[in-house]
Amino acid sequence: MDDPSAQLSGVKRKDPVSPPSSGNNGALDTDPLPSKQKRRDCPYLDTINRNVLDFDFEKLCSVSLSHLNVYACLVCGKYFQGKGKNTHAYDHSVQAYHHVFLNLHTLKFYCLPDNYEIIDSSLDDIKFVLDPTYPVASVGDLDLTSRLSRAYDSTTYVPGVVGLNNIKANDYCNVVLQALVKIPPLRDFFLREVNYTTLKRPPGDILSSLTQRFGELTRKMWNPRNFKAHVSPHEMLQAVVLCSRKKFQITEQGDPITFLSWFLNSLHVALNGNKKPESSIIYKTFQGEMKVYSRKLPAQDMEEEEKRRFMQTAEATVDHLPFLYLTLDLPTAPLYKDEVDQNFIPQVPMYNLLTKFNCSQEKEYKTFKDSTMKRFELTRLPPYLIMFVKRFTLNRFFIEKNNTIVNFPVKGVDLEEFLSHDPEVRARHPRTTYDLIANIVHDGDPNKGTYRVHCLHKGSGKWYEMQDLHVTDILPQMIALSECYIQFYELRKA
Repeated sequence: MDDPSAQLSGVKRKDPVSPPSSGNNGALDTDPLPSKQKRRDCPYLDTINRNVLDFDFEKLCSVSLSHLNVYACLVCGKYFQGKGKNTHAYDHSVQAYHHVFLNLHTLKFYCLPDNYEIIDSSLDDIKFVLDPTYPVASVGDLDLTSRLSRAYDSTTYVPGVVGLNNIKANDYCNVVLQALVKIPPLRDFFLREVNYTTLKRPPGDILSSLTQRFGELTRKMWNPRNFKAHVSPHEMLQAVVLCSRKKFQITEQGDPITFLSWFLNSLHVALNGNKKPESSIIYKTFQGEMKVYSRKLPAQDMEEEEKRRFMQTAEATVDHLPFLYLTLDLPTAPLYKDEVDQNFIPQVPMYNLLTKFNCSQEKEYKTFKDSTMKRFELTRLPPYLIMFVKRFTLNRFFIEKNNTIVNFPVKGVDLEEFLSHDPEVRARHPRTTYDLIANIVHDGDPNKGTYRVHCLHKGSGKWYEMQDLHVTDILPQMIALSECYIQFYELRKA
């Protein structure tokens, strides 16, 4: 079987010099065709069926399951290996009378079994679907336009606001990916392949496939010339399974915050980031910093005299810790009666949860060995702030969910009162107000629930709700009524 890391290796757009044919196994082709075997008058172009073309799945031969030298049949959409005699693509062209093929690596078109290269500009749209490219100017205009695009089946969609297939139980990944591709600096970075395809990684490293696949997914989701109004994250999720060593699966429900934390840190490492605050686009975008004041508490089984000596000698510690997201702890919230005056709906204002970071409120953190009282003080705010509402608690028997509704504003979350009062810190933060741009929601029971995400399309100013393939617009007022789980905020620039 092929090496799985090779199957997920980055797709490069350079024309390699292929080794000689390996005989009847059809693995490889001969040298590139001479110029006399290029034609502009192929009679079979009208047999191409764009409705069946889908380049979102793994590029494997449908017969040999090899990833080497794979061609897509543009008539039926299937993948085959090779194009010379005694290869699977050649046999398919003879047996099925399908003659137009695309090399998925070199992006060249061929007519089989005649074996000549097709030169025709009418095929450029197929190239762009397989490998969308974005000039610098077009990347800068993405947040300035609300123009609709039309898929090949006449379905209209907004570039960047497209559904993602739920292969089995990967909705927890889908919502995170949907949110991340809406973050402008992260999106702009991965839309331009030149930013990450030339990075050097250690031999045998598999994390490079993560950046490559996320870049491909980002470019496809923002493609204004897609053949369909949705994208399959199949190759992206295969890279996740491989790079996480099967910690995250597409067949089992997972936790979006656990996946988000692993994914951001893995991308940071894959981009050759280090501990410096701006060593990667991940840290530049999401990393903040806080001071943590800690003091140990005496164990409950200590004698009174021993406790007194412990309190006299125990010293408080101060740590400067970076963060990629802030955890908001749900307390036992006050109860408010609803309109029916029968049920009780637990609610809590977001600012009550943020008081955790005002440097005056202490909270006890227990471990098996000891207990510690901690206070938190924000010293550096990131351009994009992620806040995680801790809804799930694991006890000895089951996972318990806190259904408290968090009352939060969609615009104008000001963190000035939670920022350190150090004059130097204040001077570095002339702006402290954030606006929501993505909101991940959990619905249902802890073990059987589903995830959906609300995202802002900045070009049109509209909010959309996305749950796998389903995409609908939603009023901003409805977003605050949901059981928010992970939120992404953007720092106001003016």
